[in-house]
Amino acid sequence: MGNVKVGIIGGSGMDDPRLMKGIKEKKIKTPYGNPSSPLTIGKIDGVDTVILARHGKDHSIYPTGVNYRANVYALKKEGCTHMLATTAVGSLREKIKPGDLIFVDQFIDNTKHRPLTFHDEKVIHTPMSEPFCKNLRSLLIASAKDLNLKHHPKGTVITIEGPRFSTKAESHMFRSFGADVVNMSTVPEVILAREVGICYQTIAMSTDYDCWKEGEEPVTWEIILSIMTKNAENVKKLLLKTITKIKNTKCDYCKS
Repeated sequence: MGNVKVGIIGGSGMDDPRLMKGIKEKKIKTPYGNPSSPLTIGKIDGVDTVILARHGKDHSIYPTGVNYRANVYALKKEGCTHMLATTAVGSLREKIKPGDLIFVDQFIDNTKHRPLTFHDEKVIHTPMSEPFCKNLRSLLIASAKDLNLKHHPKGTVITIEGPRFSTKAESHMFRSFGADVVNMSTVPEVILAREVGICYQTIAMSTDYDCWKEGEEPVTWEIILSIMTKNAENVKKLLLKTITKIKNTKCDYCKS
């Protein structure tokens, strides 16, 4: 296959010099403004890797304030062929417990204020029936099995505007929509990646039960941070194992 370059969005801790070789930082400009952070560029197991902090290196950018178009454009411009995006999600299903990983295969867009496309001057209708990369998802599932990580091979994520969390009424409504998890960042990231032809897959980490589940404490940022911190090493191991596999895999689905 051609040259593989993997973009990681939201992969905090992956720029550890013990993991990445030849690290350098690169500032990049796009027609859509500046991305959320400079690009951290290096190699992981011989694979060119680019890391971008979705909410900024100091987590100062709220979900709607993220310049998704600049982020995806910057990774495309840098030559990324694949994109792995980590995200915290609230579980809308009993079986998806805090700490579980979910490799979502569908999304529902419940955002209201975000630019959703690169095609706002010339109209191009991008197919979106299968928005995530099947091949990347299968590699992640295999890696999660290898590492014995509790995971769900598919699911539907609903993306809300944030930064507030859901009301109970909304949480129950999202469940009735058929959503399995809720977050604030997958849309429009996945749409934009599909528009520019990057193989994109979300690694969702369940941190809470949103607020629908009786007997569970409603979600707070402190709860999310606690679970994410506990699971950071598992996500790191998953990314490392999967990146090693990507370099030997041709993606017929995404044509790369």
